[in-house]
Amino acid sequence: MTTSPHRTSTSVKFSHALTGPYFATPGAAPGWPFHDIGRWKVDVNAASDDWVQGLVEWRREHLIRIGFDDSLYRHPALEWAQSNFVHALLMAEDRYFYNPDTGRYTVDRYLDDLEARFGGIDSVLIWYIYPNVGIDDRSQFDLIHALPGGIEAVRQVVADFHRRGVKVFLPTMAWDNGTRDSDATDWDRLAELVVATDADGINGDTYSGVPRAFHVACESRGRPVILEPESTAQAGDHHLSWNLQSWTKRIPNEPVPHVVKLKWLEPRHIVNIENRWSRERTHDLQHAFFNGIGYVAWENVFGCMNLFTDRDAETLRRVATIQRRFASLLTGPDWRPYEQTLQAGVFASRWPRNGQTLWTLVNRQEYVTDGEQLSVPHVDGTRYYDVWNGIAIEPRIEDGRAILSADIEGRGFGAFLADTTGVDLGDFLATMKGLATRPLASFSPTWHSAKQALVPVEPTRPNETLPEGMIEIPAADFDFAVHGIVIEGYANEGVDVQYPWEDSARRAHRHRIAIERFAIDRHPITNAQFAAFLADSGYRPADAQNFLAHWHDGAVPAGWEDRPVTWVGIEDARAYAAWAGKRLPREWEWQYAAQGTDGRRYPWGNDWREDAVPPPSLARAMPDPAPVGTHPAGASPFGVEDMVGTIWQWTDEYRDDHVRAAVLRGGSAYQPQTSHWYFPQAYALNEHGKYLLMAPAKDRSAGIGFRCAVDL
Repeated sequence: MTTSPHRTSTSVKFSHALTGPYFATPGAAPGWPFHDIGRWKVDVNAASDDWVQGLVEWRREHLIRIGFDDSLYRHPALEWAQSNFVHALLMAEDRYFYNPDTGRYTVDRYLDDLEARFGGIDSVLIWYIYPNVGIDDRSQFDLIHALPGGIEAVRQVVADFHRRGVKVFLPTMAWDNGTRDSDATDWDRLAELVVATDADGINGDTYSGVPRAFHVACESRGRPVILEPESTAQAGDHHLSWNLQSWTKRIPNEPVPHVVKLKWLEPRHIVNIENRWSRERTHDLQHAFFNGIGYVAWENVFGCMNLFTDRDAETLRRVATIQRRFASLLTGPDWRPYEQTLQAGVFASRWPRNGQTLWTLVNRQEYVTDGEQLSVPHVDGTRYYDVWNGIAIEPRIEDGRAILSADIEGRGFGAFLADTTGVDLGDFLATMKGLATRPLASFSPTWHSAKQALVPVEPTRPNETLPEGMIEIPAADFDFAVHGIVIEGYANEGVDVQYPWEDSARRAHRHRIAIERFAIDRHPITNAQFAAFLADSGYRPADAQNFLAHWHDGAVPAGWEDRPVTWVGIEDARAYAAWAGKRLPREWEWQYAAQGTDGRRYPWGNDWREDAVPPPSLARAMPDPAPVGTHPAGASPFGVEDMVGTIWQWTDEYRDDHVRAAVLRGGSAYQPQTSHWYFPQAYALNEHGKYLLMAPAKDRSAGIGFRCAVDL
């Protein structure tokens, strides 16, 4: 490396200024990132040698300052993380993971799909808590037990992933302090779950560094695990000693790729880039390739499908194939970013180790850069390969240097290997050559939102007389205006639900509907009414886990007869409705019965009235639902009661290929505190909740009941 004699400590400090968890790029002017004007003037080759040398010096000092201890990176049971390049967040409710029709987990179907589309994954985080947590007082630790089959079934799921070579993470959430309390610490409770399920890692949701206590708790039980925070950059780099893997948020889209700080400090630390809402992933995948790090292949984002485009999926397949084959080089100690390149706009990293050197290249230009790309020192007997295209190459040798050539697509990738060991690369090269027969540009970059379908509801037999306990709702042209209050997704297409008159899901909805005359229950169905249904029909759900969990020995608790029945899934509610000759109300029917035609905010008017609803509970324990009919001041214009603030109520269900979700209306009295991540309440009549569905075992809740409707 040639170092300028004029380099000063001041220039080094400036060159290595941090922009979040990344270093400012070499050759950048003060104020970087700056406006588009002048970016083409940045000369990385001219500045990179000094810049990298300063970066080496900074790393040496910084590791001393943070007291870095690499012992866990040398732990044999944890070394697998150093080749964990493709990490997925799996929603437990995903229909590719669990089949609600058969009541079985389908790990192979889930993995087969990912392998077919982008080459598969190395690890998976099973996500079973958020966004449904807070619908009742079940905590993050309760919800894993609520999964179909409980802990034993989860252990088998983990075994199924292991059989396919995929490691498994469980989540922990420091912010969950408003649900049911426990005497044990979070790390002890999670360590018990790790042991019980045979999981391999812990993901710290919103943690900028997972505390060492989680590692100690797991290792003391004979199960050391990988700790994975969202990023250690904000918590202090000392967390790097025991957080062996991490996510990083989206990386700034600048012409010159950034160096990821944690990867530079410890090359064995695999950072996975997470950009959940991106619809064009080339930028992130180029950074992963340049930095020798991984990617979070996250498509089911809390129930909103953000599937890879065909081009991005194929790009990930090729990037990960190279990274997995050369993982030992990408985690070696002598990584050199910003290797000198011969083409403007092409950037390279050098990864030497044990007689081999890999170069990973990214073309930040929009056009093809063809011909000579790198000039590297040549040693006689070295074999050279264009590994991106899967071929051996004979470079031009000049003045003791090998000139390596390849055509790199616009916004594309390249990779070369120099090998002095004689290793057999036959199968790997054949795989890459087969992939390279079709350029990435030939794959579609077009993104589509998932198309949802409303689950049909059969009309009831038209009733000539009004059934007992129901209220007639007259026909009307109704202005149905509502918006979803799911926390994630901004106003993106694909968020919330897709009504039959819409061409995509979206957060805000408005439509004028001609509603036929119907009747709706004055009150939610009570425990006594549900007990009569069971006694008369003999109904027993196929999945009985958590069915009527609040009953005692199959009987209604004393004093609960007139309270709304809860702990019933949407399937149980439909079974009751069919027995009664009724059906669940369509969502717009529910809203019309609550709102009338004047667009009021609440059933009783536009201003909140404390006497119209049960008092809200801010405690950690779920409040008992109030008996029906005890808040007549909350009646709608038609006299329908208990619409808001008592219990959530089942209405419609929507499905796409991966997601089932129910629209809940009305909200409940339970308002868990300490976090804005809990399932939000929807008291206003222009709001609805979207509740992800998996199986009755998990869907049933102390906060959800129902009422019925009939056609007139």
